[in-house]
Amino acid sequence: MAIVAFDRVAKSYGATPALHDLSFDVGAGEIFGLLGPNGAGKSTLIRILMDIIRPNAGDVRLFGEHRRRDHLDRLGYLPEERGLYTKLTVVDVMTYFGALKGLTRADARGRALVWLEKVELPQVATWKIERLSKGMGQKVQIAATLLSDPEVCVLDEPTTGLDPVNVRLVQDLLLERRAAGRTTILSTHQMNQVETLCDRVALLDKGRLMVYGTVDEVRRRYSQPEVLVHARGVLPDVAQAAAPAKIVAENGSWRVTLRDGSEPSALLRALVAAGAEIDRFEPMLAPMEEIFLRVVKEGRS
Repeated sequence: MAIVAFDRVAKSYGATPALHDLSFDVGAGEIFGLLGPNGAGKSTLIRILMDIIRPNAGDVRLFGEHRRRDHLDRLGYLPEERGLYTKLTVVDVMTYFGALKGLTRADARGRALVWLEKVELPQVATWKIERLSKGMGQKVQIAATLLSDPEVCVLDEPTTGLDPVNVRLVQDLLLERRAAGRTTILSTHQMNQVETLCDRVALLDKGRLMVYGTVDEVRRRYSQPEVLVHARGVLPDVAQAAAPAKIVAENGSWRVTLRDGSEPSALLRALVAAGAEIDRFEPMLAPMEEIFLRVVKEGRS
C-alpha cells in the first residue's frame, strides 16, 4: 500500500520553478531514498509533505487519504537545519519533542531515556545541550525524532558528522524500523547507504523525477551487459559472449560482456557445457553513485 503519494505536485518560488508535476509514491514499511543534487527540489518536496509550505498544484496523500493536518502527528521529521534548545537538558528537550507528538510527559520522558540507551548516550541525559559534541547532538536529535515511533519518518542527511561506528548504529535503527513495519524516507547524498538500506529510490534533478524504482531495478537498468565470473582455469569462448573473456584478477576473476540479446543465465549454461569450472557467477551492477552522476550529467547536457 502507498503510505505517501505525490500526485502532479508543482511548486514555484516567484518565477523560479522548483518542482515540475512530480508523481510517485512511497510504500508502507520501506526505506525510501530521496536523491538528487543540491537544488534538485528535495527539501521543497519534504516541506510540502510536512505542510510547512503549500504546493502551487497537485495533491499529497497520506495513509490512503487526502492529507489532513492531524496526519502530521503520525509523521516524524529530522530537517537538514538542525536545532536544539542549548540551555535545556537533553532529557527535557527530548521529553518536549515527544509531548509535541501527543505523548504524556511521563511516557515521553521514559522513552527519551530508552532512546538515549539505544544511541549509546545514557550518560548525557542530564547534560545541557550546549555541552554535547556535534556527533552527540546529531544522535540526540535522531533519538528525539524516533522516540514517538512515527509511522512515517523523514530524515534529511541523518548521518552527517557521524563516524563509521555511529553511522552503522543509525543504519541499524532504520533497519529495525523497517522490520517493525515503519516507513522511512531517507534524503541523502551517501550512495553507499542507499545501496545498503533503501528498497526504492526517486532521483530528482531540477525539480523533475529522473529515476524511480527499486534499487535493484535501477542498478540493472543503468548497468552494462556484463558479468563477473570466478572460475578455475581459462574460460572458454562461447557464442553468448561478445568477445573473449578478460581476466580482471589473478585469483581467477573474469569479466565477460554479453552479446546483444543474450541473458546471463544462457551464458552460464553455455560456459558450464563448455567445461568451465565456475565457483561464482554474478551480473555486474552499476553502483548508485555512478548512476547518480550519469543521470545528472545527461540531464544537464
